[in-house]
Formats: sequence, structure tokens, C-alpha cells
Amino acid sequence: MASIEPESVAGRATAENGIVMLDGPNGVAVAMTPAAARDTGRSLIAAADAAEGQAQPSQE
Repeated sequence: MASIEPESVAGRATAENGIVMLDGPNGVAVAMTPAAARDTGRSLIAAADAAEGQAQPSQE
């Protein structure tokens, strides 16, 4: 199974004309409704909290 290297640079969210734009690393860009952005934010925070409690993969 291929190893996934997590990104350590945070994305940046902005509001433009009633749309939330999320710009991430490597040219990733996502446009969301405010409701979708809010739900995504909550989901990201919950996943980050869960990940912090999990064992980190070993660095070989």
C-alpha cells in the first residue's frame, strides 16, 4: 500500500460574493456554500482532534 504524506501547510479560506473559497497547497481550490464550508470546518476540527489521539505512523 502506498504511503500518504500529510500536508503540513494549512489551507486558506476566504469569502467572495457569498461563496467560501478554500485554497490549499499544490493549487487545490474548492468553492463551497457557507453551509458546506461550516460543516466542512466542523468535520475537519473533529478529525484533527481524533487524529491527535491516535498513534503517529513511524518515520522510517
